Amino acid sequence: MRPRALVYGDVDLNMIDGSAIWAQGMVQALSRAGCEVTLVLKAPIETGRLVDPLRALPGVTVRSPHAEGLLDGAMVPRHAATILARIDAEDPHDLVVVRGRRLAGKLSMGPLAGRLWTYLTDVPQSAAEFAASAKGELRRIADASRVLLCQTEELRGFLEAAVPATAGKSVLFPPVVVLPDGLEPRPAGAPDSRALRLVYTGKFAPRWNTYEMTSLPRLLAIRGVDAELHMVGDKIHDDPADPAFAARMRTALETGEGVVWHGGHPRAEAMRLTAASDVGISWRNPDMDASLELSTKVLECGTLGVPVVLNRTPMHERLLGADYPLFAATEDDVLDALTLIGKNPDVFALAVDRCRSAAAGFTLDAAADRLRTYLSQEFPEPSEAVLSVKARRLRVGVAGHDLKFFSRLLDYLRSRPDMEIRVDHWAALKAHDEKRSQDLVEWADVVICEWCGPNALWYAKHKRPDQRLVVRLHRFELYAPWPKQLKIDAVDEVICVSPHYTSLTREITGWAAEKVVTVPNWVDDAQLDRPKLPGAEHHLGMIGIAPSRKRLDLALDVLEELRRDDPRFTLFVKSKLPWEYWWIWQKDEERAYYEKAFRRIRRSRLLSGGVVFDSYGRDVASWLRRIGFVLSTSDDESFHLAPAEGMATGAIPTLLPWPGVETIYDSRWIHETPSAMAASIAKTVSEGRWQTEGTLARSQVRTTYGLDEVCRQWTDVLTQAGAQRRTATG
Repeated sequence: MRPRALVYGDVDLNMIDGSAIWAQGMVQALSRAGCEVTLVLKAPIETGRLVDPLRALPGVTVRSPHAEGLLDGAMVPRHAATILARIDAEDPHDLVVVRGRRLAGKLSMGPLAGRLWTYLTDVPQSAAEFAASAKGELRRIADASRVLLCQTEELRGFLEAAVPATAGKSVLFPPVVVLPDGLEPRPAGAPDSRALRLVYTGKFAPRWNTYEMTSLPRLLAIRGVDAELHMVGDKIHDDPADPAFAARMRTALETGEGVVWHGGHPRAEAMRLTAASDVGISWRNPDMDASLELSTKVLECGTLGVPVVLNRTPMHERLLGADYPLFAATEDDVLDALTLIGKNPDVFALAVDRCRSAAAGFTLDAAADRLRTYLSQEFPEPSEAVLSVKARRLRVGVAGHDLKFFSRLLDYLRSRPDMEIRVDHWAALKAHDEKRSQDLVEWADVVICEWCGPNALWYAKHKRPDQRLVVRLHRFELYAPWPKQLKIDAVDEVICVSPHYTSLTREITGWAAEKVVTVPNWVDDAQLDRPKLPGAEHHLGMIGIAPSRKRLDLALDVLEELRRDDPRFTLFVKSKLPWEYWWIWQKDEERAYYEKAFRRIRRSRLLSGGVVFDSYGRDVASWLRRIGFVLSTSDDESFHLAPAEGMATGAIPTLLPWPGVETIYDSRWIHETPSAMAASIAKTVSEGRWQTEGTLARSQVRTTYGLDEVCRQWTDVLTQAGAQRRTATG
């Protein structure tokens, strides 16, 4: 069955700007990805130049609250929230795609919460602008959203650091560029003897430098360059800080030397005017250089074979290359670039090629493929194997006091159409609502106890004879008293996260081998797969340095050896500090260990300035973009997820031989001593193998610990057939 999507943007589709083009592209991409789409309009339609092409798409319905008599006057967020809920109530939708922070804030408190796919753009663009109220609102939006759609990697990383609730839900949805039918890109080749045709399409506003652009033809003429500027659009902003701007802008459009103002046009015609030009202008005020958004117009120009003059920013350098020839910060820079491009065909050809290559990843097909992936993750197909267990949806209960290690699996189980999920969340390790637990026993077909603690003891004692009980055991409980007290005959399977701990559990408890099985920890490989930042190959990473058995001292040994030859090597530590754990800091031997380690960092000539401590938080995926090698120097681990998470980003795991490590990680990543670790890292970088090895690491982790694979194994766990298969294979 096709997912049903309700789409609303706090944008006026009578005007051509980036937000209006977003709405058009989103509807087209959802339709192509296999959704039935209902688009709700903010404003009455005065021109159908953007909406008419959408009405013609199969499976797309366009609804106008004004035309239907649902609203008179302007649509403000509270009106939109009410109308969207009313339209959804008529025939509920599977996902609700919305753009506009104020609107999403209203919807987060209403009946559409939990189904929101929120497209975030109008957020503070720096930490200084991020007031507590904005953080609170975005946290509520994140909690109410199933997916957060971010235009750029920069925006996603910023949000995850500022608002931890966005981590794990944020996915990329860059601008979509769609060429109208029959539109051909600009013919190849540099401008001929005619005037250089410059083009700008979009809104006219002070920070977009649109008034300053109107002087370019006159100033170029002084330099001996014949040029004309074509400007397309009819949205002139009123600026409270400059009340005369609108009048001044209109006068420049109407009377500027060499300026041709085309007014507003359908998008197809605006793109035809762009294709008939030589150079696009996207030069903006420097205070927009920190923007976390990417201009759709830049990508449209690239698709049309029209190079663009734009500001140099890290985002634009990543898109076009640091040596792109048309970066400009000042008016003189713009004039220099346009003068150069008018006289040097090779520079023009290079700029065209860079812009065209950059735009290739922003097509409608690429957007639809992204959405298909997200839709398949959020709406998995039902399994006949699961449905056949009870000839209906399988009822699965999850019980435990701390579900942080089970969170992503719980999201997956809840998304399955062939399962019903209920959670018995215990207030503390030994504190629970016994009536709620008993209700779960009476309802569930399968109960999963996360942690082999008092929850497992209670459910083993109270479970029904026809009910399956699965217990997941971690390192913490193995040496606690609860496994010895567990009524193991009432348990169908005990899950351990690594073969080593599976063997150790069998040995310590004496439980039957077939009852204790391995299902590994999951790695959210899709979330972690992000482009590396420059210099990552010289950056080592550790996630978590407490307690002392994590062996920060051995990581410092590795760093010292590397920095003897190359001071670019740096150790980044993402962790709570040991004194933030009361149960660690109260131990004299732990305090002494860390005091010695931090004293060593301060006093060592090689370590000083080479260790960076970053705050503990959920923004691990963003943090790992800067990391080239993830260290695991522990005395022991049950699994140690950090190296696997690093692998998913293309970082190379570098591990010491703690017990059982060879059952989890390939031996190529395991080294006998810190010196051997350092030598391997240095050799990998010096021989230029870092990217190749990182690609191999990423491939390995996807195959063995990727979220899809581990979810498949857990789906098997919940069916009797899956248990029989695992027993048969040992």
